[in-house]
Amino acid sequence: MIITHHGKQFFKLQTGDRVIALNPIAKDSKFKTSGFGADIALITENHSDYNGIDTVTYGDRVPFVIKGPGEYEVSEIMIRGFLSKGTDGKTDMVNTVYYFEFDDIKICFLGALYEGTLSTEARESIDQVDILFVPIGGKTVINAETAAKLARTFEAKMIIPMDYGSDQESDSLKKFLKETGAKESAPVEKLTLKAKDFSGKEGEVVVFE
Repeated sequence: MIITHHGKQFFKLQTGDRVIALNPIAKDSKFKTSGFGADIALITENHSDYNGIDTVTYGDRVPFVIKGPGEYEVSEIMIRGFLSKGTDGKTDMVNTVYYFEFDDIKICFLGALYEGTLSTEARESIDQVDILFVPIGGKTVINAETAAKLARTFEAKMIIPMDYGSDQESDSLKKFLKETGAKESAPVEKLTLKAKDFSGKEGEVVVFE
């Protein structure tokens, strides 16, 4: 599986010809990004920073869109979504936490989470995590301290912090690295991973450019 970052919480997961887009940035968002064709788009919050279906539609390639809690099966990929709290900075919104397996790698994507706890249903259903995507920005998502505390409860093998840009608290990444005890290292442009690569890993923090 190849992971690339396209801004905010917008990630591209690809294995072979199959592509999953996570919280694509919409074309009418103030944040600009490059688009691509996706087979599946997971939308956690109905906000232009996270719901860019138009950005991941290319020619005849139109993604199957999942944008709320529930159980889904798409192209033999099982995806579960769990209700949680989000915000646009002014009002409460619905956020969905997604848990799925792609290329034999178990992934939990917390999205635009704005609370430090998950529902009992989510905690009971998410039994193992290879990669945890966690927001850390502190304004419209949970802050670095809360994110680090929550991340530890998953016992994830790899943690990818996200959503700590210009619209969030300026020192959120520095705080998160300190809270998790992670060493500062050069941000990566992309990750290429296989299931066997997670053997022996425990809480490794990877920062994207």
